[in-house]
Amino acid sequence: MPDEAPASALAVYAHPDDAEIAAGGTLAKWADAGAAVWVLVTARGEKGSDDPDADLDALAALRVEETAKAAALLGLAGHFHLGYDDGELPDDRALRGAIVRHVRELRPEVVLCPDPTAVFFGDGYFNHHDHRVTGWATLDAVAPAAGNPHYFPEHLRAGLAVHQIRAVYLSGTLEPNYWVDIARTLERKIDGLFCHASRLVTADEWFRQFLRDRAELGGAEAGAGIRYAEPFRRIVLAN
Repeated sequence: MPDEAPASALAVYAHPDDAEIAAGGTLAKWADAGAAVWVLVTARGEKGSDDPDADLDALAALRVEETAKAAALLGLAGHFHLGYDDGELPDDRALRGAIVRHVRELRPEVVLCPDPTAVFFGDGYFNHHDHRVTGWATLDAVAPAAGNPHYFPEHLRAGLAVHQIRAVYLSGTLEPNYWVDIARTLERKIDGLFCHASRLVTADEWFRQFLRDRAELGGAEAGAGIRYAEPFRRIVLAN
């Protein structure tokens, strides 16, 4: 497991707290190493409440503020929001085009996103619509679209050049082949996740410990004496 940081990275996730829980330690570690790291959130997160009387627009606005706090804590270069309603993400040209535009504008070396092929996790959880659609749309946006001038030629007419991604890191995967040592950034990952206070209103120290335990499990999978790690399915597209 080479311990390397890319020069830049774009993390594309469905909801405002997804990047932190899936890859927050990795994003903070790369940012500490000098990488420019951005987060692109596809959905508003407005349905992240069980209160039937919740003001969904106000909640969506609050979740953008929480994303900004988490990004600052992790040392990220910025965050962007596509603003789709929760549960209604369409895997269509518009979504793929929006992701391609961000790839061509930001020109990251690598992209992170959910593994859309990971659906059933044992007998107690299955990956839901927004995560799956975000994963598939991101993969299709990365290759071949972002690097091919015949996809979304309107971007080129607007002055954006095509861009080839070097590697994709799929989180939440059932087939990990790459682990990032996050021993030095685990607590910042946890603090970053807790910036999303609207989602963690009932969480306390038990959840912090759950995150540590999960990272410790990742470290055990990684081996080589690593205590805490985040697992990914890493796909290298170019050297």
